[in-house]
Amino acid sequence: MSNPQQLRYSKEHEWLSTAEDGVSTVGITEHAANALGDVVYVQLPEVGDTVTAGETCGELESTKSVSDLYSPVSGEVTEANEDVVNDPSLVNSAPFEGGWLFKVRVSEEPKDLLSADEYTEFAG
Repeated sequence: MSNPQQLRYSKEHEWLSTAEDGVSTVGITEHAANALGDVVYVQLPEVGDTVTAGETCGELESTKSVSDLYSPVSGEVTEANEDVVNDPSLVNSAPFEGGWLFKVRVSEEPKDLLSADEYTEFAG
């Protein structure tokens, strides 16, 4: 499993892209997608919603379990990935590409986000 070096990671297994014009993309890691199993339903925050770092903002349901989605940062949701809502399997097949979940205009970023190497060590 290879975690892209340009991303940062939360201990709740979400990834965060570097902000472009203040907006970052959020998804779950390949490690999390594999642990969940086949994702069959995705509930995402809606455009305009305010998310808070470390708090739940959605849900992922798989053939194995239901898991809360946590936001790795605080801010306002600017886009939700409707492709993932329509085809939840993208979370498993392309967690770092087409399986991204939402975009957020970051107002606050926690200091405890991990680098790719730190996350790989953390996730074991």
